[in-house]
Amino acid sequence: MSATEGSKAQTCPIFMYHNIAQAPNDLRRWRSLYVSPGAFTRQMWLLKRMGYMGLSMTNAMPYLRGEKLGRIAVITLDDGYADNLESALPVLQRYGFTATCYVVSGSIGRYNNWDADKLGIRKPLMTPEQLRAWHDGGMEIGAHTRSHPHLTQCSDAQLRDEIAGSKADLEDHLGVLVTQFCYPYGDMDDRVADVTRSTGYDAATTTQRGRAAAGMDLWRLPRVQIARHHMLPQFAMRAFTHYENRRA
Repeated sequence: MSATEGSKAQTCPIFMYHNIAQAPNDLRRWRSLYVSPGAFTRQMWLLKRMGYMGLSMTNAMPYLRGEKLGRIAVITLDDGYADNLESALPVLQRYGFTATCYVVSGSIGRYNNWDADKLGIRKPLMTPEQLRAWHDGGMEIGAHTRSHPHLTQCSDAQLRDEIAGSKADLEDHLGVLVTQFCYPYGDMDDRVADVTRSTGYDAATTTQRGRAAAGMDLWRLPRVQIARHHMLPQFAMRAFTHYENRRA
């Protein structure tokens, strides 16, 4: 059986994380966006223990295209928080994993201005130096627009500025190609997907629930959100079963 034939039945989770840190006690809402460093470490340990390889989006592309078979899980982190470098990078390196951090290029070195008022907290984002440290540590940087807007509400000119401009910004900071994209809020439609594809990204992820499978539209990939309240058995159910497909 060829890899392409066998991959028809193969699925894998694309995990979606945000902050790898303890949730602040005064956080008013969306504490689920935080996963503690200890929980993240246990989750990565379990993947390794079960024979899974944690991969960045680019490293997973041969599997998502059906060119390779393997026991993989894709690890993505949204927005570019400094705690990803501080708390996630050492764990990923310990287990020989790679991951993709999707960065809001217009807020590098600043904070989460798109939802800080709603959350009641300003969360530090990686600086250019920290982004390079993430990349130099073997990890990948993907694009998450310039300002984290709802893309379906953008004009055609705004849409191209957000999607293509973010790619250009990050490539200028890093000196490497940026080929992965993530839709803020999961907000996308055919027009948004077409611009993303034409801009030169190899794939894009959504917030649609479910496991990814070879043969899917690479610019509409579903993900599996991992939240603060998910204990290890709940993580295992999402990682190793079709639970997310049934809940999609």
